[in-house]
Amino acid sequence: MDLVDGVARLAGETIMGRRRRGALRGGAVGKRLGVATGFGMLALSAAFLLGSSSNALRAADCGNVAGPGLDWSGCSKTNIMLQTSDLHGANLAGAHFDSTDLSDANLTSANLEKATLVRAWLKNAKADGANFAKIEAYRSDFSNATANGTSFANAELQRAEFAGAQLKNADFQKAELGRADFDKAVLTGANFSFANLSRATLNGAVMDGATSFSGAFMYLTRIEGLDLSKASGLQQAQINLACGDNTTILPSWLKAPSSWPCPPDDKD
Repeated sequence: MDLVDGVARLAGETIMGRRRRGALRGGAVGKRLGVATGFGMLALSAAFLLGSSSNALRAADCGNVAGPGLDWSGCSKTNIMLQTSDLHGANLAGAHFDSTDLSDANLTSANLEKATLVRAWLKNAKADGANFAKIEAYRSDFSNATANGTSFANAELQRAEFAGAQLKNADFQKAELGRADFDKAVLTGANFSFANLSRATLNGAVMDGATSFSGAFMYLTRIEGLDLSKASGLQQAQINLACGDNTTILPSWLKAPSSWPCPPDDKD
């Protein structure tokens, strides 16, 4: 029995030793897992705090006063007075300026893509090189504004006022310009390709160089007295729809239709 007891005792010690070593190993692994989990939680917390801080900063920009280069993208600035504000180079993409007064404001090189400016005032604004692509600006007033080299591509500009504006090399491709007024505006080098110019007023505008009308819809567009001799992209079908008179100067390959002059436009 002594031999049997000795073997049993040895087996028991061996099993206990293995259990102790297993427990030690498990503890070490647990510690490593605990440390890793701790670092992971810290990293997640830091990312959350950084994200919250950046969101707070972005939100805080909407409350900042107007200034060059600021970020008001997506902010609501409707029905307020921002005359003479300096927003040079500002990010105003998707912002809301409905019924806001931006007269005499500096918008040079500002980004207003997809902004809303319904019934906004931009009289005498400085907006050379600005981006007004895809804006909504029904009945807005850009009269006497300076917007040379500015993009109004795909913009909604029905009944907008551009009288006396400086619009050299401005891009109006595919813009909606029904009943827009360009009286005495400088349109040298402007691009109206595929724009909707139905019932727009172009008579009195200045076009000293090539201005593109390729594919533009010109139903009852007022071109009385307009010098279109240097215009490009014009087709006879467009001229047949437009409203000119015997003072309208056409490119050599086009002729005045017998329907000219048109009756006065109904300003409804």
